[in-house]
Amino acid sequence: MVDDNELNRLRHADVPVPDADAKARAFEAAMRAYDMDEKTDTAAQGSASGLRLTERAQKLWSEIMPKKLFATPAIAGLVALPIAGYATIYMLQEQSLHSSTGGKITETLADKPATVKPLTVAEPDKQKKADADSESRDATEALVAPAPPPKSESTAAGGLVQQDPSAAPVLSPRFDLKTYKNTKDMQHGTLPAAPAPSDEFSRESAGLMPSAPNAARVGRMPGAESKLMVQPKAMPADQMLPPEQNRDRVEDFKTNPVRAALEDPVSTFSIDVDTASYSFVRRSLKEGALPQADTVRVEEMINYFPYDWKGPDAATTPFNSTVSVMPTPWNEHTKLMHVAIKGFDVKPAEQPKANLVFLIDVSGSMNEQDKLPLLQSAFRLLVSKLKPDDTVSIVTYAGDAGTVLEPTKVSEKDKILNAIDTLRPGGSTAGEAGIKEAYRLAQKSFVKDGVNRVMLATDGDFNIGQTDDDDLKRLIEQERKTGVFLSVFGFGRGNLNDQMMQTIAQNGNGTAAYIDTLAEAEKVLVEDASSTLFTIAKDVKIQVEFNPNKVSEYRLIGYETRALNREDFNNDRVDAGEIGSGHSVTAIYEITPKGSGGEQIDPLRYGQASVNNGGVANADEYAFVKIRYKLPNEDVSKLITTPVTSANEVSSFDQASTDQRFSVAVAAFGQKLRDEDATAKFGYDRIMEIATAARGADPFGYRSEFLSLVRLASALGGNR
Repeated sequence: MVDDNELNRLRHADVPVPDADAKARAFEAAMRAYDMDEKTDTAAQGSASGLRLTERAQKLWSEIMPKKLFATPAIAGLVALPIAGYATIYMLQEQSLHSSTGGKITETLADKPATVKPLTVAEPDKQKKADADSESRDATEALVAPAPPPKSESTAAGGLVQQDPSAAPVLSPRFDLKTYKNTKDMQHGTLPAAPAPSDEFSRESAGLMPSAPNAARVGRMPGAESKLMVQPKAMPADQMLPPEQNRDRVEDFKTNPVRAALEDPVSTFSIDVDTASYSFVRRSLKEGALPQADTVRVEEMINYFPYDWKGPDAATTPFNSTVSVMPTPWNEHTKLMHVAIKGFDVKPAEQPKANLVFLIDVSGSMNEQDKLPLLQSAFRLLVSKLKPDDTVSIVTYAGDAGTVLEPTKVSEKDKILNAIDTLRPGGSTAGEAGIKEAYRLAQKSFVKDGVNRVMLATDGDFNIGQTDDDDLKRLIEQERKTGVFLSVFGFGRGNLNDQMMQTIAQNGNGTAAYIDTLAEAEKVLVEDASSTLFTIAKDVKIQVEFNPNKVSEYRLIGYETRALNREDFNNDRVDAGEIGSGHSVTAIYEITPKGSGGEQIDPLRYGQASVNNGGVANADEYAFVKIRYKLPNEDVSKLITTPVTSANEVSSFDQASTDQRFSVAVAAFGQKLRDEDATAKFGYDRIMEIATAARGADPFGYRSEFLSLVRLASALGGNR
């Protein structure tokens, strides 16, 4: 037994610098003690552990000190150093947290005293000690550490207490060996960072390190008010994270108004084969919320579905148009003029070679399951659709743009798929640099008379470099003149820049789609691959002139963001939409026949003579439809015209074709979601009735899914 004089001498002696071997042996001994403590801990979740922190320290100290390894004061002091250091770190963290929160801690239900059921522990003496101390410790749980013996001196940091030699050191409740081990592992990169605190406590003191999972500790913050600090048990990650900020950018637009045919008889717009809006609406409804009105573009919802319109007989005429007039289901005083366009379906053997550049956003925001991982699966599907002679390149952007894969033939499919699989998220979004690099690679492997296309996949903004939509538009316009087109695919929620997607897709002679599921990826990139990749006509514009002698009023359903000026129709320099192989495009006008009693605009006092003088040509026509287009490799447009007469009319809505009736149901649904006046009194039940009767064969289940969306909208918004 060492006497007091010897201990006093050792207390004031200089501690020699420990060597590396001594450190390793001390750490190994500490870990063995820690492992043994883990094996004897049988605490159930939510209960106090068998030993408190002070008891763990006493146990560790009592097991380490008798060893011959610690026969000298230098080695004994060596063990105390790392423990004191980490205890001090955690006490400083508490002090920092206290300062950042103003010294205020929210008291929760966990602050209330709780009855702790005695635990069964392997060693009888440990259980006996726990039972004996249970009552007294319940009364002192608010203390940072048990009261020290008379001879003790606490350090300034409050992390380690020097005690009488007869007693083991007492550690702050913020420290245990498991925390120490995890901290060391994190320093060496073997463990992820500790999770954020949870529940009410996390809202008051974000940043506090959570306690070890095998014990609940209660203590008082240094210098805090008389509120109790509680470390609750770990909560699921989705409860710990703050609400995600929604930064989706969607273009605002007003619904097309009713126009008087006498005053404004001509309607001009660019066709649209994008489908992003329908997928976005579907996701909103399936997540239990009605979509924001401006996310609903009715024409994109209508054109999401494949229709069996009559197509052209030969590739020399890239598409055929069919116009029909039918009664309006939601207004007995009006009619619908239904314009359907069907593109020529290029047979697989005739498909031109494809030169594709995958431009992939790998910024940090893409690190979500429905973003980069879904994107990778989607592009793997697309690669499986390509022919061996087709070429694929991959460019990524996040902070800087980089080439992941130089132009590679699809015959080397494994190389392409491996490049896709190795993509990892991280960084900010340098979209402009990525686009320039993608176009460079597209030009490098350009295929004459083939498909040359950049396929941009992203979740949102370009926040480094050229970020203005107008600047991006000009960049894309310059590049499309070289024969390289651009398509955009959006992923995820909360950061989606739909407005930018629409802008650059429309000006890049491409399409915009939103991919929210792998099934949607298969539809867009596999089932619709021909129409997505192989353009058969570009800059397709529609202009309709209404005959005031037969039509009083009209309104175009949808296409608000694709409107063109009247003079743009004959201007070949004005960009418009594209039609892909086998693609269909549908446009619907609601017209008010003259004299039907459904007019919403008062007639002009002095305008009647111009239409009732008997000299109006083609007075029996409802309208005259003109379609202007260019072949993919030409810059001069061609014209197709179709007069609309009573021969195009059906007497009842039920006599219209199945596809026509279903497309009208989708148009009604889109207007209903936008809360438009025209369908205000037209209930979801009537939409469901029309769509159900017109579901048809539905081989891919798209129409059945539409019916489920109508039911969801009805439940969320009421069957108004």
